[in-house]
Amino acid sequence: MGWFDRRARRAETVDVPAQMAAAYAAACRKDYAAALAIWGPLAQTGIARAQNNVGACFAEGLGVEHDDALALRWLTLAAEAGDPVGQRNLAALYFKGEGVERDDARAAALYRAAAEQGDAPAQDMLSFMLLERDGIASDYAEARRWALAAAGKGVASAMTRVGMLYHDALGVERDPAEAARWWRRSAERDDADGQAMLGAACLLGAGVPRDPVAALAWLLRAQEGGSPLAARFIGAARAALDTSAVAEAERRAAAPLAEPVS
Repeated sequence: MGWFDRRARRAETVDVPAQMAAAYAAACRKDYAAALAIWGPLAQTGIARAQNNVGACFAEGLGVEHDDALALRWLTLAAEAGDPVGQRNLAALYFKGEGVERDDARAAALYRAAAEQGDAPAQDMLSFMLLERDGIASDYAEARRWALAAAGKGVASAMTRVGMLYHDALGVERDPAEAARWWRRSAERDDADGQAMLGAACLLGAGVPRDPVAALAWLLRAQEGGSPLAARFIGAARAALDTSAVAEAERRAAAPLAEPVS
């Protein structure tokens, strides 16, 4: 591409915030070629966030052909420069084994570096790895710490994870009501797994009053959102209702979600 072979411009001669804003505006219009025409020269001058953005475009094939090697190159530069988004995106390559050999320890270290800078998605992923990933020692206290940090920034999947910690008594006392409270928060933010778990809680009366109509409504949302957890409960939820109650649950499931209270 044109910018890739150009001589780098000196960063101090460029209004970097204005250039970055223009590039983001182009990306929001899905004009990634125009965005890359700005990010590319900035990346060559050492602007870490621009390096991340170029790497992400190569990783996703946005405005350029997908290229794992160039994605790795630019994301590594961004991560080594301390950009938290670059660290998180590079971690994702190692987590998935895309363009590099899968390396859970490297991924976790990069997610931690980004998490410690306050990057909420990295905090969420680090929490996940500390609970779920083979090859990473489980640490319930650390997993809870990072899940709470991400949840405090509005990450719904982290809210679901906090609920699971209370449901499964992982590093905390088992508390069905607290689990359901977290699942409701994530469900209201359209996290499919949170919706599935809240639906199950409503069906069983675990931590919340038993409500088969609400249960089916949440489980239908979860199923539509792709949660595999919904399948375990949705048949029982339907069987607990008559035709009119099923219709009411389906109506609720199809309605737009209200804005979350908190």
